[in-house]
Amino acid sequence: MKDLHKIYTVFKKEFPKVNADHEALGEVIHEESGPLPPKVRWLMKVVISGASRHHIALETHIKKAREVGATDAEIKHALMLLIQTVGFPAFMEAYSVLKNLR
Repeated sequence: MKDLHKIYTVFKKEFPKVNADHEALGEVIHEESGPLPPKVRWLMKVVISGASRHHIALETHIKKAREVGATDAEIKHALMLLIQTVGFPAFMEAYSVLKNLR
C-alpha cells in the first residue's frame, strides 16, 4: 500500500530499521496474536485512534478498515461509540476526519 501520509515516507527513509521493526511487530500483533478477524481489528483501531485524537492514524485506519470490507455505516457506528466513552467533541473530531476522506 502506498504511504497515505508524506511524513510517514520521510520517517521510513530516516529510520529504516525502526520502521522495519515497527512493521514486523504490527504484523505479529495483527496476524498471530489472536482470533479477531481483520475487519473487527481495523474497526477497533478506528475507535482507538479516534478516542486518542490521532487524526493521521485515524485516516489510515479508516482506509484500512474500508480495504478489508468495513462499510461507512460500520465505521460511523464504531465512531458513535466514542460519544458515551470519551465525549461528543472527540466524536465530532473523528467524524470530521471520516467526512473529509470522501
